[in-house]
Amino acid sequence: MQNKVHDGTAPAIVVQNIEKVYKLYDRPRDRVKEALGFGKKQAHRQHYALHGISMDIYKGETVGIIGTNGSGKSTLLKIITGVLNPTAGEVKVNGRISALLELGAGFNQEYNGIENVYLNGTMMGFSEKEIEEKLPAILEFADIGDYARQPVKTYSSGMFVRLAFAVSINIEPEILIVDEALSVGDVFFQAKCYRKFEEFKELGKTIVFVSHDLSSISKYCDRVFLLNRGELLGEGSPKEMIDAYKRVLVGQYEIPEKQENHDLIHEIDPREESVEAASTDVSAPPADESVNPSALEYGTKQARIVEYDLTDDRGVRTSAVIKGTSFTLHMRVEFDEHVPAPIFAFSIKNVKGTEITGTNSMIEKAFLESVEPGQTKDITFTQKMSLQGGEYLLSLGVTGYHGDAFEVYHRLYDVMNITVVSDKDTVGFYDMDSTVEVKDHRE
Repeated sequence: MQNKVHDGTAPAIVVQNIEKVYKLYDRPRDRVKEALGFGKKQAHRQHYALHGISMDIYKGETVGIIGTNGSGKSTLLKIITGVLNPTAGEVKVNGRISALLELGAGFNQEYNGIENVYLNGTMMGFSEKEIEEKLPAILEFADIGDYARQPVKTYSSGMFVRLAFAVSINIEPEILIVDEALSVGDVFFQAKCYRKFEEFKELGKTIVFVSHDLSSISKYCDRVFLLNRGELLGEGSPKEMIDAYKRVLVGQYEIPEKQENHDLIHEIDPREESVEAASTDVSAPPADESVNPSALEYGTKQARIVEYDLTDDRGVRTSAVIKGTSFTLHMRVEFDEHVPAPIFAFSIKNVKGTEITGTNSMIEKAFLESVEPGQTKDITFTQKMSLQGGEYLLSLGVTGYHGDAFEVYHRLYDVMNITVVSDKDTVGFYDMDSTVEVKDHRE
């Protein structure tokens, strides 16, 4: 992993060489036979849910853990919180920890909401008097009304997570751990929870959370760890790790035999040329400061993006677009092999890595033909610039399907900077171009 400097801040959580191994049996009776010592052959095979995971999480940080399903994220959180024991390795936690792992974990289905608050508070080490003092704040945050006095087995999933999260954040934890639970609540409750995250960050609390919501990971996290199949592939800024995660999703990475000082960001797909060599394929002007010289690039290269640029509403090549005007993205793609129905795409994200907008030729139903070796296609996307003033990053791609398999032929992440020039910015990512009228009221 990369070395981090934290100005002497003490670690809140230290994970050292954690392994979690499960025994898998083909038949239930094999488990019984092995337990009783029958048979000379081993009846199980080993499955590594986690393999050699080490990480330091520092006090006051908000840390995200991302990865595909089955990568070991939830298992790791359960080991950190003591719900599971590791097969090998050690975890050290410095501070009172509160965890929201699985929906309803630690709740008695027959108890009502208030009784479960007391049950959970007692398990966390609080006296009945202390829980009583915190109860009004918990119930106010949960906002489930009279259901607080009903058995939790009658709750919807949304009510369940409201109460569980309200308990977790109101017992004054120094470390808060959340595993995907917020995806269950409605959008208003999620907004309330994220406001609480901001308060916790300001108070110097440590937050660790697993989420498939990459926008939340990008917005709230200081650092991100990327897991896959029980391996730690890398750690770094949200933007770096989200870009790396996108490579994992399309299978364009290698799982190393042993994770020692390994970082996916510096790994080159063996099917690719080096980034330095491949960058000569893209004929954007080297003097153009809007072009990213270290753009992340990968793909099978059956099709290659060889040129790209932006032009404004006058047809002038530029990287600065005036808000409210139209602009055109140009992309030239050369094909070295037969490609059935290639998909041409672009996306725009902010500097924190949150994808704001984008489209592709399949969504727009603009091109559904096959392309033969030696052909070159010029693609243009023309649209109105409605984003707020600021700096944005452009990514380009050529993908497609070979049968049912999704293929990435060539992707260029954050290949150039786009500056949106504006003298009027509204709230949020884009401008709805509202018309406002104010008139005198007449009876």
